[in-house]
Amino acid sequence: MKEFQSLIIELTAKTPQIDLNQLTGDLIFSGRSIPENAAKIYEPVLSWVQQYILKARPTTNLRLKLEYFNTASILWLAKIFKVLIQINEPDYVLIVHLYLPVDEFDELNDFEDIIEAFGPIENIVQDAKFSIGIKLHGLDDNDEIIKETLVFI
Repeated sequence: MKEFQSLIIELTAKTPQIDLNQLTGDLIFSGRSIPENAAKIYEPVLSWVQQYILKARPTTNLRLKLEYFNTASILWLAKIFKVLIQINEPDYVLIVHLYLPVDEFDELNDFEDIIEAFGPIENIVQDAKFSIGIKLHGLDDNDEIIKETLVFI
């Protein structure tokens, strides 16, 4: 049987850099995600995540630093998220990191705005057996984090 390893998919003009690390629990998606064939990129990722949840880390960080993504990409990311919430360890935590320009970050100025913006996520996670948080990162023009907030749902 093949040993479970990290998965790295290199950045292209139309696909994100994907770095899935089973040792640290960091699942990083960065760049643009506008592939012509989303299944080709995301099916191996989905398979990896299905294996990962069987031996997940106590803290899993899903880092979505996507500048732009198409509808097909968001559908695949939703599938990946639905698998991640099947982690069956009550003391574990999944933190979804979202990176936004600081002006968009500032528009979500209080807890209720954040919950309203991510309401559909709350419907998906209502049966999760562990804690889930959303961490928003406000980025300046140099992609440096200048503000952040964490909300547990």
